[in-house]
Amino acid sequence: ERMSVKVTPEMVKQLRERTGVGMGKCKEALDQAGGDINGAIDLLRKAGMASAVKKEGRETNEGLIASGESKGAVSLVEVNAETDFVTQNEKFKQFMADVAQEVAESKPTSVEALMAQPFSKDPSITLDQQRSLVIQSLGENIQVRRLTVIPKSSALSVGIYSHMGGKIVCAVVLTGGEGQEALARDIAMHVAAESPDYLAPSDVPQSVRDKEAEIARSQIQGKPENMIEKIVEGKIKAFCDQVCLLNQKYVRDNAVTI
Repeated sequence: ERMSVKVTPEMVKQLRERTGVGMGKCKEALDQAGGDINGAIDLLRKAGMASAVKKEGRETNEGLIASGESKGAVSLVEVNAETDFVTQNEKFKQFMADVAQEVAESKPTSVEALMAQPFSKDPSITLDQQRSLVIQSLGENIQVRRLTVIPKSSALSVGIYSHMGGKIVCAVVLTGGEGQEALARDIAMHVAAESPDYLAPSDVPQSVRDKEAEIARSQIQGKPENMIEKIVEGKIKAFCDQVCLLNQKYVRDNAVTI
């Protein structure tokens, strides 16, 4: 038989802090659980799971990207919700930051593996159960869509730049040693601004080069053949300068390329 304990505002506050769910729902769950906090969390989680299941099918087309960092890795995580309004909510942002930190710490290989892990801020629940509580709290379907882990090493410098509050996040990895994070971040900022398609001209596929050559030729008819070839070559080079990161003019100083 469960001992009943008087539910105090302090207990409600504590439950709210642990779950992020509204005061009213916390009070109800505590009343139902006879003042037992863990029992109340179970009840909230079950209700959250039920509302999460109901909302699973709803489209999550809005979202943000967060990055996290631990001693061993840098992480990028995309978390989606149904509306832009919810992605701007502090609880959503906190959940996203928590998830990114978990990824950096535990380096999971997939979203499924990540969501099955205990939530380090409250190991009595999994990250997926924490997601249920956030869904219950915000009233929208929330999905962790994808993750990337960039392992750190003494041979690398990793720079992260977040643009438009996490709508675009760029990561740049430099080889040749650590300690160049500021440079990597400056280049990541350039990537956010200029969105290059390739790293270097050698990465541009032949089919893309052929298409550019064809366009260039169609623009310069009636000139001698050797002249046409020179012009086409020049146009392909100009195209590469535009779409290859290493050839682009640095956004903060047009006198130098990346």
